[in-house]
Amino acid sequence: MVKNFFDLLYNGLYRFSSSGKSKNLNIEANNPNSFEFFREERKKQIQEKLGISIKNQNYFDEALIHRSYLHLLPKGLYQSNERLEFLGDSVLGFIVTEYLFHKYPNLPEGELTKIRSWLVNKHSLSVVAKKLEIDKLLLISFSTAKTLDRSGETILSDALEAIIAAIYLDSGYNAVKKFVTQTLIPLLKEEDVLQDKNYKSILMETVQAEGKSAPTYEVLEEEGPPHDKTFRVGVYVDNILLATGTGRSKKEAEQKAAKNALEIRDMKKKNKGEENGTAGLRKK
Repeated sequence: MVKNFFDLLYNGLYRFSSSGKSKNLNIEANNPNSFEFFREERKKQIQEKLGISIKNQNYFDEALIHRSYLHLLPKGLYQSNERLEFLGDSVLGFIVTEYLFHKYPNLPEGELTKIRSWLVNKHSLSVVAKKLEIDKLLLISFSTAKTLDRSGETILSDALEAIIAAIYLDSGYNAVKKFVTQTLIPLLKEEDVLQDKNYKSILMETVQAEGKSAPTYEVLEEEGPPHDKTFRVGVYVDNILLATGTGRSKKEAEQKAAKNALEIRDMKKKNKGEENGTAGLRKK
C-alpha cells in the first residue's frame, strides 16, 4: 500500500481519474506512515533534481503544493505555496538585479531593466521549471492539471519562485544566490528558453560583455507610402556598422538588424576564429 501511495502521489502532474484513484489517494494520504515515506523519497528527488541540500523539508513541502491539492492532504498540516511564491519573487528579483548590476557596470538603468525582464518572466521561468523537472515534483489536483495548457506557465513559474524562497529560508542568502546564479541564470540564458527572442537585448548583453559601447540604431532608408512603409535600419557599435535589417516598423527592423549582427558575428568567429567584433563601415 505504501508503494502504491507513492506511485500515485508522485506521478508528476496528476493524471489519475476523479473516481477510483483520487479516492484511494485520499485514504492513503491520511495514513501517517505512507505520507512520511512519500516525504523522504520526495526529499531525495528534490535534492537530486535541484542540486541542493535540504535541512528543513517543511519549506519544500509547502513550496511544491498547489492550492488545488490541499483537500487531498491531511487537513491542517500544510498550506499552499502562495506565500512562498510571494517571497521568492522578491528574492529572485533582487539576486538577478544584483547579478546584472555587477556583470554589466557600464549599462544604463533602462537597459539593465530590459535584460532583467528578458531573464525573469513567467514564460522563461516556466521553461526553466520544466528543465528542472519541477512539474514532476509539484502536487496539483487532477482538475487543475487539465487546465495546464492555459495556466501552466503561471503554476510552474510560481512553484519555481516558491522553491527559491524555500532555499532562502532553509539555507540562507548565499545558498539561494548560488542556486540562482549557477543554476537558474545559465538555464535562463540558453537559446531555447525564449520562443520570441529579444535580439536587441542579446546583442546588448554580448557587446557589453566584451567591454564595448551599447549598440545604436539608425534608420538608413524608408520606402513605400505612409500607410505601408518598409524601414531599413543599421546597427552600430562604436560607430561601426555591424549589420542592417528591414521591417514594416522601426522596431521590427531593429530586431532583425540585431539578429543579423549576431549571426554575422557567430559565422565569422566560427569560420575565421575572430573572437572580437567584426570590421565594417564607419558611421559618418
